[in-house]
Amino acid sequence: MKIFGYKDEGLAPADTSLAELAEITLVATPDELRKIAKFILASADGMEAIGRDWEHEHLSDKQKGFERSPHFVIYNPEAGA
Repeated sequence: MKIFGYKDEGLAPADTSLAELAEITLVATPDELRKIAKFILASADGMEAIGRDWEHEHLSDKQKGFERSPHFVIYNPEAGA
């Protein structure tokens, strides 16, 4: 597993550099953590069911309440392989 991210500098992700991160910290309520966990489990199920054709999903597209949160994306390491 690898973790990547963008520094929040008020710029669009296209105008920043993607960096591999050594650590992440989630500052979230128990309800938010449960929604994130549900999203992660659904992403794992999608990867297993669809395989390398399942590329990525955004938390904000799947769970209400995260539209204004930092982007949380699950990416399939085997996508397109």
